[in-house]
Amino acid sequence: MSLEWMGKYRIFMEKLVKFGNSYADSYKKEYSYNTAFLFSAAQIQVLEYLLENEDKNQNMLEIAKRLGISKSAFSKHVKKMVEKGLLEKYHTSDNKKNIIIKVSTTGEEVYRHYVQYAYEKSLKKIFSLLDEIPEQYVEKMEAILDISASATTEKTKQKKEVNLIRIEE
Repeated sequence: MSLEWMGKYRIFMEKLVKFGNSYADSYKKEYSYNTAFLFSAAQIQVLEYLLENEDKNQNMLEIAKRLGISKSAFSKHVKKMVEKGLLEKYHTSDNKKNIIIKVSTTGEEVYRHYVQYAYEKSLKKIFSLLDEIPEQYVEKMEAILDISASATTEKTKQKKEVNLIRIEE
């Protein structure tokens, strides 16, 4: 069956799907990224979010919501990263149940090494190509990625229809 309905966008869609599949495949796998630690892309996202928002002192549930992951998945990432010494847990003076996560000095250093590695490995090439594209087209590409991400999220949030089946005794 031909996919002619996509017209001139067939190759673009193929590349978008290939990227999504590749990223999904590697999202939870841990790599060293040229550091002394193993960590996943999911864990890098946690580090980046915490570093970018370190002054907010958000609790774990708030961060999980902002990252679009479940509280249990976030907790698992945090547990692994605390064990590796990349993150530190704190609680507030007025509420010991209010856990605040901070990036450790080791976590900051590992992140710096990761950024250098990622930049040299692929981001340098990506940024160079983006520099050649007018800003309004980059914004359009961002919109395409947002639409793609939203469509994927909607699929996972759809509730399955449940029917009652009478039990005959």
